[in-house]
Amino acid sequence: MSEEKKIVEVPEKFKALVEQIEKMSVLDLSELVKILEDKFGVSAAAPAMMMAAPVAAGAAVEEKTEFNVELTESGANKINVIKAVKEITGLGLADAKALVDGAPKMVKEGVKKEEAEEIKKKIEEAGGKVVVK
Repeated sequence: MSEEKKIVEVPEKFKALVEQIEKMSVLDLSELVKILEDKFGVSAAAPAMMMAAPVAAGAAVEEKTEFNVELTESGANKINVIKAVKEITGLGLADAKALVDGAPKMVKEGVKKEEAEEIKKKIEEAGGKVVVK
């Protein structure tokens, strides 16, 4: 923050209130903000943040076209899961084992829904647990 004090013209009717607020500690100001939020049902959050939520909700309505397949758990039959991951990803045996051992890890990213479901089915049949995001 700069050392300069910003000069703001305060209307006469608010001068006494502003002077009192200037004398308050940060903790007192925080408590005052919470009280005002509760009393008037408002939020001190930046308006830009409040505008971002509806936009994101609107985007969620659109059909998702790309999915990520994440291995969350290797399960009891780890060898079969490693084989399935090796087949799906085209990785070498050591890399597939490292991926399975490091779960939760992404197996494939940016795939179509059908392919994501197929990958999920193969890994689950092998004994692993998968989440499609």
